[in-house]
Amino acid sequence: MDDPDGYFGEDVAATYDDPASEMFRAEVVGATVDVLADLAGGGRALELAIGTGRIALPLADRGVPVHGIDMSRAMVARLRAKPGGDAVGVTIGDFATTRVDGTFSVAYLVFNTIMNLTTQEAQVACFRTVADHLEPGGCFVVEVMVPDLRKLPAGQNVVPFRTSATGWAYDRYDVATQEMSSNYVEVVDGRGSFWSVPFRYVWPAELDLMAQLAGLRLRERWAGWGREPFTSESGQHVSVWEKPAA
Repeated sequence: MDDPDGYFGEDVAATYDDPASEMFRAEVVGATVDVLADLAGGGRALELAIGTGRIALPLADRGVPVHGIDMSRAMVARLRAKPGGDAVGVTIGDFATTRVDGTFSVAYLVFNTIMNLTTQEAQVACFRTVADHLEPGGCFVVEVMVPDLRKLPAGQNVVPFRTSATGWAYDRYDVATQEMSSNYVEVVDGRGSFWSVPFRYVWPAELDLMAQLAGLRLRERWAGWGREPFTSESGQHVSVWEKPAA
Protein backbone atom coordinates (compact mmCIF):
# COMPACT_ATOMS: atom_id res chain seq x y z
CA MET A 1 0.00 0.00 0.00
CA ASP A 2 1.78 3.13 -1.29
CA ASP A 3 -0.81 5.67 -0.16
CA PRO A 4 0.44 7.41 3.03
CA ASP A 5 -3.20 7.38 4.20
CA GLY A 6 -3.19 3.59 4.06
CA TYR A 7 -6.44 1.97 2.96
CA PHE A 8 -8.47 5.03 3.95
CA GLY A 9 -7.37 7.63 1.44
CA GLU A 10 -9.39 10.31 -0.28
CA ASP A 11 -11.58 7.91 -2.27
CA VAL A 12 -12.76 6.18 0.91
CA ALA A 13 -12.88 9.32 3.07
CA ALA A 14 -15.13 11.10 0.57
CA THR A 15 -17.91 8.53 1.02
CA TYR A 16 -17.19 7.20 4.52
CA ASP A 17 -19.89 9.19 6.32
CA ASP A 18 -22.92 7.30 5.03
CA PRO A 19 -26.08 8.30 6.95
CA ALA A 20 -27.77 5.13 5.71
CA SER A 21 -25.15 2.94 7.41
CA GLU A 22 -26.12 1.34 10.72
CA MET A 23 -22.92 2.60 12.36
CA PHE A 24 -24.13 6.20 11.90
CA ARG A 25 -27.60 5.67 13.35
CA ALA A 26 -28.28 8.06 16.22
CA GLU A 27 -29.11 5.27 18.66
CA VAL A 28 -25.88 3.39 17.84
CA VAL A 29 -23.70 6.48 18.23
CA GLY A 30 -25.62 7.54 21.36
CA ALA A 31 -25.18 4.19 23.11
CA THR A 32 -21.45 4.19 22.32
CA VAL A 33 -20.98 7.72 23.61
CA ASP A 34 -22.98 6.95 26.78
CA VAL A 35 -20.59 4.15 27.73
CA LEU A 36 -17.43 6.10 26.89
CA ALA A 37 -18.56 9.24 28.71
CA ASP A 38 -19.36 7.15 31.78
CA LEU A 39 -15.93 5.49 31.70
CA ALA A 40 -14.17 8.83 31.15
CA GLY A 41 -15.63 10.04 34.45
CA GLY A 42 -14.70 13.65 33.80
CA GLY A 43 -11.23 12.79 32.48
CA ARG A 44 -9.69 12.81 29.02
CA ALA A 45 -10.40 10.30 26.22
CA LEU A 46 -8.00 8.96 23.59
CA GLU A 47 -9.51 7.62 20.37
CA LEU A 48 -7.38 5.34 18.25
CA ALA A 49 -8.26 5.64 14.54
CA ILE A 50 -10.41 8.73 15.11
CA GLY A 51 -11.33 8.95 11.43
CA THR A 52 -14.03 11.47 10.54
CA GLY A 53 -15.10 11.93 14.16
CA ARG A 54 -18.20 9.71 14.21
CA ILE A 55 -17.69 9.07 17.95
CA ALA A 56 -15.19 11.76 18.94
CA LEU A 57 -17.38 14.74 18.08
CA PRO A 58 -20.51 13.69 20.01
CA LEU A 59 -18.29 12.59 22.90
CA ALA A 60 -16.64 16.02 22.93
CA ASP A 61 -20.10 17.58 22.85
CA ARG A 62 -20.75 15.75 26.13
CA GLY A 63 -17.88 17.69 27.70
CA VAL A 64 -15.22 14.97 27.43
CA PRO A 65 -11.86 16.29 26.13
CA VAL A 66 -10.91 14.00 23.22
CA HIS A 67 -7.58 13.51 21.49
CA GLY A 68 -7.29 11.25 18.45
CA ILE A 69 -4.66 9.31 16.53
CA ASP A 70 -5.09 8.44 12.85
CA MET A 71 -2.88 7.67 9.88
CA SER A 72 -5.30 9.05 7.28
CA ARG A 73 -5.02 12.77 6.66
CA ALA A 74 -7.98 12.48 4.29
CA MET A 75 -10.23 11.14 7.05
CA VAL A 76 -9.00 13.74 9.54
CA ALA A 77 -9.71 16.52 7.01
CA ARG A 78 -13.37 15.43 7.07
CA LEU A 79 -13.31 15.64 10.86
CA ARG A 80 -11.82 19.13 10.74
CA ALA A 81 -14.54 20.33 8.36
CA LYS A 82 -17.34 19.42 10.78
CA PRO A 83 -18.71 21.74 13.50
CA GLY A 84 -16.44 21.40 16.53
CA GLY A 85 -13.83 19.46 14.57
CA ASP A 86 -11.15 22.08 15.01
CA ALA A 87 -11.40 21.73 18.80
CA VAL A 88 -10.43 18.04 18.81
CA GLY A 89 -6.69 17.40 18.93
CA VAL A 90 -5.38 14.86 16.43
CA THR A 91 -1.95 13.29 16.02
CA ILE A 92 -1.17 11.75 12.62
CA GLY A 93 0.45 8.35 12.97
CA ASP A 94 0.12 4.59 13.41
CA PHE A 95 -2.23 4.05 16.35
CA ALA A 96 -0.32 0.92 17.41
CA THR A 97 2.81 2.84 18.34
CA THR A 98 2.20 6.62 18.26
CA ARG A 99 2.63 8.41 21.59
CA VAL A 100 0.92 11.68 22.55
CA ASP A 101 1.31 14.01 25.50
CA GLY A 102 -0.51 13.44 28.76
CA THR A 103 -2.56 10.60 30.21
CA PHE A 104 -6.17 9.56 29.75
CA SER A 105 -9.05 8.12 31.74
CA VAL A 106 -10.27 6.07 28.79
CA ALA A 107 -8.87 4.98 25.44
CA TYR A 108 -11.05 3.34 22.84
CA LEU A 109 -10.91 1.54 19.51
CA VAL A 110 -14.28 0.91 17.87
CA PHE A 111 -15.91 -0.79 14.86
CA ASN A 112 -13.48 -3.72 14.38
CA THR A 113 -10.51 -1.39 13.90
CA ILE A 114 -8.18 -3.51 16.07
CA MET A 115 -8.24 -5.90 13.11
CA ASN A 116 -6.70 -3.24 10.84
CA LEU A 117 -3.47 -4.15 12.64
CA THR A 118 -2.60 -7.15 10.50
CA THR A 119 -0.04 -8.87 12.75
CA GLN A 120 -0.22 -10.17 16.28
CA GLU A 121 2.88 -8.12 17.10
CA ALA A 122 1.13 -4.90 16.09
CA GLN A 123 -1.96 -5.76 18.12
CA VAL A 124 0.19 -6.48 21.18
CA ALA A 125 2.05 -3.21 20.63
CA CYS A 126 -1.27 -1.36 20.54
CA PHE A 127 -2.23 -2.66 23.98
CA ARG A 128 1.16 -1.66 25.38
CA THR A 129 0.92 1.81 23.83
CA VAL A 130 -2.55 2.31 25.30
CA ALA A 131 -1.45 1.08 28.73
CA ASP A 132 1.33 3.66 28.73
CA HIS A 133 -1.23 6.41 28.06
CA LEU A 134 -3.76 5.38 30.71
CA GLU A 135 -3.99 6.85 34.18
CA PRO A 136 -4.10 4.31 37.04
CA GLY A 137 -7.67 3.05 37.07
CA GLY A 138 -8.15 4.06 33.42
CA CYS A 139 -9.77 1.79 30.85
CA PHE A 140 -9.16 0.55 27.31
CA VAL A 141 -12.35 -0.23 25.35
CA VAL A 142 -12.42 -2.30 22.17
CA GLU A 143 -15.44 -3.05 19.97
CA VAL A 144 -14.78 -5.95 17.59
CA MET A 145 -16.52 -8.83 15.86
CA VAL A 146 -16.29 -12.46 16.94
CA PRO A 147 -14.75 -14.30 13.96
CA ASP A 148 -17.43 -15.89 11.78
CA LEU A 149 -15.62 -19.20 11.37
CA ARG A 150 -18.74 -21.21 12.19
CA LYS A 151 -20.08 -20.05 8.82
CA LEU A 152 -17.21 -21.80 7.02
CA PRO A 153 -17.95 -25.39 5.99
CA ALA A 154 -14.98 -27.65 5.34
CA GLY A 155 -13.00 -26.52 2.31
CA GLN A 156 -14.56 -23.03 2.14
CA ASN A 157 -12.74 -19.80 2.95
CA VAL A 158 -15.24 -17.11 1.90
CA VAL A 159 -18.23 -15.65 3.78
CA PRO A 160 -20.44 -13.28 1.73
CA PHE A 161 -22.10 -10.49 3.70
CA ARG A 162 -23.74 -8.32 1.04
CA THR A 163 -25.12 -9.08 -2.41
CA SER A 164 -27.14 -7.05 -4.90
CA ALA A 165 -27.59 -6.67 -8.64
CA THR A 166 -24.74 -4.16 -8.75
CA GLY A 167 -22.41 -5.22 -5.97
CA TRP A 168 -21.01 -8.00 -3.83
CA ALA A 169 -19.04 -8.00 -0.60
CA TYR A 170 -17.37 -10.94 1.09
CA ASP A 171 -14.80 -11.81 3.74
CA ARG A 172 -11.96 -14.21 2.92
CA TYR A 173 -10.40 -16.15 5.81
CA ASP A 174 -7.11 -18.00 6.28
CA VAL A 175 -7.67 -20.02 9.44
CA ALA A 176 -4.00 -21.09 9.62
CA THR A 177 -2.70 -17.51 9.96
CA GLN A 178 -5.80 -15.59 11.19
CA GLU A 179 -5.42 -13.37 8.14
CA MET A 180 -8.61 -12.20 6.49
CA SER A 181 -9.75 -9.56 4.04
CA SER A 182 -12.98 -7.75 3.27
CA ASN A 183 -13.55 -7.50 -0.47
CA TYR A 184 -15.96 -5.29 -2.39
CA VAL A 185 -17.05 -5.58 -6.03
CA GLU A 186 -19.24 -2.87 -7.57
CA VAL A 187 -20.60 -2.41 -11.08
CA VAL A 188 -21.64 1.11 -12.11
CA ASP A 189 -22.71 1.90 -15.68
CA GLY A 190 -21.28 -1.39 -16.84
CA ARG A 191 -17.85 -0.79 -15.30
CA GLY A 192 -16.59 -2.88 -12.42
CA SER A 193 -14.37 -1.94 -9.49
CA PHE A 194 -12.71 -3.98 -6.78
CA TRP A 195 -11.47 -2.92 -3.33
CA SER A 196 -9.87 -5.18 -0.74
CA VAL A 197 -8.82 -4.39 2.84
CA PRO A 198 -6.62 -6.78 4.87
CA PHE A 199 -7.30 -7.62 8.51
CA ARG A 200 -6.20 -9.98 11.24
CA TYR A 201 -9.09 -11.46 13.17
CA VAL A 202 -8.63 -11.97 16.88
CA TRP A 203 -10.43 -13.94 19.57
CA PRO A 204 -11.66 -12.50 22.91
CA ALA A 205 -9.34 -14.75 24.91
CA GLU A 206 -6.38 -13.67 22.76
CA LEU A 207 -7.20 -10.03 23.42
CA ASP A 208 -7.34 -10.77 27.15
CA LEU A 209 -3.81 -12.18 26.95
CA MET A 210 -2.61 -9.10 25.05
CA ALA A 211 -4.12 -6.96 27.79
CA GLN A 212 -2.40 -9.05 30.48
CA LEU A 213 0.96 -8.63 28.73
CA ALA A 214 0.38 -4.86 28.83
CA GLY A 215 -0.48 -4.90 32.54
CA LEU A 216 -4.25 -4.53 32.08
CA ARG A 217 -7.04 -6.76 33.40
CA LEU A 218 -10.51 -7.50 32.05
CA ARG A 219 -13.22 -5.50 33.81
CA GLU A 220 -16.28 -5.97 31.61
CA ARG A 221 -17.31 -7.75 28.40
CA TRP A 222 -20.65 -7.11 26.76
CA ALA A 223 -22.30 -8.16 23.51
CA GLY A 224 -22.83 -4.51 22.58
CA TRP A 225 -22.87 -0.91 23.75
CA GLY A 226 -26.18 -1.52 25.54
CA ARG A 227 -24.18 -3.70 27.97
CA GLU A 228 -26.02 -6.84 26.89
CA PRO A 229 -24.57 -10.11 28.27
CA PHE A 230 -21.84 -11.66 26.12
CA THR A 231 -22.62 -15.28 25.23
CA SER A 232 -21.39 -17.98 22.88
CA GLU A 233 -23.92 -16.73 20.33
CA SER A 234 -22.75 -13.10 20.36
CA GLY A 235 -21.49 -11.82 17.03
CA GLN A 236 -19.40 -9.05 18.55
CA HIS A 237 -18.14 -7.84 21.90
CA VAL A 238 -17.35 -4.61 23.66
CA SER A 239 -14.55 -5.33 26.11
CA VAL A 240 -13.19 -3.08 28.85
CA TRP A 241 -9.73 -3.65 30.32
CA GLU A 242 -8.58 -1.66 33.31
CA LYS A 243 -5.14 -0.44 34.37
CA PRO A 244 -4.78 -1.30 38.06
CA ALA A 245 -4.95 1.69 40.35
CA ALA A 246 -1.92 0.50 42.30
